[in-house]
Amino acid sequence: MIIRSKAPLRLGLAGGGTDVSPYSDIYGGAVLNATVSLYAYASIEPRTDNMIVIRSIDKDTTIELPSSDYLQIDSQLDLIKGVYNRILRDYKISPLSFNLTTYVDVPAGSGMGTSSTLVTAVLGAFSEWLKLPLGEYDLARLAHEIERSDLGMEGGKQDQYAATFGGVNFMEFFDNGKVIVNPLRIKDQVLNELSNNLILFYTKTSRISSEIIKTQQQNVNSGSVKSVEAMHKLKELAIKMKEVILKGKLDKMGELLNLSWDYKKQMADGISNQQIDKIYNAAIEAGATGGKISGAGGGGFMFFYCPGITRYNVIKALEQFGGHARRYEFTKQGLETWTY
Repeated sequence: MIIRSKAPLRLGLAGGGTDVSPYSDIYGGAVLNATVSLYAYASIEPRTDNMIVIRSIDKDTTIELPSSDYLQIDSQLDLIKGVYNRILRDYKISPLSFNLTTYVDVPAGSGMGTSSTLVTAVLGAFSEWLKLPLGEYDLARLAHEIERSDLGMEGGKQDQYAATFGGVNFMEFFDNGKVIVNPLRIKDQVLNELSNNLILFYTKTSRISSEIIKTQQQNVNSGSVKSVEAMHKLKELAIKMKEVILKGKLDKMGELLNLSWDYKKQMADGISNQQIDKIYNAAIEAGATGGKISGAGGGGFMFFYCPGITRYNVIKALEQFGGHARRYEFTKQGLETWTY
């Protein structure tokens, strides 16, 4: 028997950063995101020898441990250990024995929610195996708690919900901790046009998002007017971007992305740098009407809106920076699990 799962990565189209505490706890946040055909995968094979073998294919790392009711958090595949520890604690399950293999389609630190999506996929696989009573909201909330509370990793709230629900979603984060996921019904021709015109470019750099997020949090706690006002504007732009996509007025996408990028850079230092600015300017000069970096910033993926047939000129212009454009499609399905 083998238990499998896959969860989609996401593009944060607007409002990213307003889902991060303490801003979302004080003011509430709003984010528009969409999942794409790039995934985190997990496979579980039960064992009977009281051993646990965890293998991360993309990180080329394997660890072997005796079966236990708690796996030590020691910077060795801690995301997976955190899921295991929380499941055994919450559901009073005896120590398990298994092989667990994971793979993620893009590198860590690429700004597409890889860590949170991996946690969601692993949690989904365990839920499938153990028949845990977890609905979509329950699973996303638990994945968020494992990463943020149990493991103490900095970040927002949108990624786990995007990976679980899938599709194009307008998410609201309330000051009482409540999260509401509003799925948007987008016509197929609009989604197809959007994926054609929205170039996903990997800069071949990664970053430690926690440092940027810590600075963002400090700015909110200290009452930095510039940072807080920028987040207010980003929240407003998420609402405007939602309306643009729902009405199919994609020609306005570039303008809104451009505004989002300007406000995003005001949230914290380190979101952009000289290389990122060069890439952005080259894309605009080649025909893109706007864009932004994906995730917290500092590196990873960027995306640009390229109307008409300008995508080809933009891709060619970006070749000089050594990265590459990544093909994808928008997906309507979130976390999937199955047993074979």
